[in-house]
Amino acid sequence: MTTKMTRNIGFSANKYRPSLPDLMNLCATNYALSLQLLADKEDVGERRHFFISTQLAFVLSVKEVTKYTSLIYIVQEQVLPNSVKVDYIKPQMQIRLYHDARAAEVISSQGVRHVKPRYDYPNKQMHQPDEKLQTNQFLKEWLQMCLEFGQVQVSL
Repeated sequence: MTTKMTRNIGFSANKYRPSLPDLMNLCATNYALSLQLLADKEDVGERRHFFISTQLAFVLSVKEVTKYTSLIYIVQEQVLPNSVKVDYIKPQMQIRLYHDARAAEVISSQGVRHVKPRYDYPNKQMHQPDEKLQTNQFLKEWLQMCLEFGQVQVSL
């Protein structure tokens, strides 16, 4: 991925400029990975559990389905060795699937809604200048981990 920086006249710092083609390629990859994980379970209320280890699992839930989009959640669940479920650290993302554009975009992560394509830095929330790109890249890593290492329970 290429990150483009431009020189601001009058300022000594470089300013991040998002690359739309890079973001769209990443969103297309996330869309394909999401569809593989959903495995045709795209009805509202459907859930898929991916067990990475005895202490780590991911849950994909379908929350909304319309003609051109779907809304899914992915939540990381952790279990401590003494079988205590950890709810205070529960990373989660809300993802919008755009079926006509074949793209998946993180629209909410850790309670941060409407992640902007670029943030000035520093800022009060301490978001990185390329927060949107990083969040979608993180989603890609989660989806790849579920595909590579995830095991699902199958009822016989």
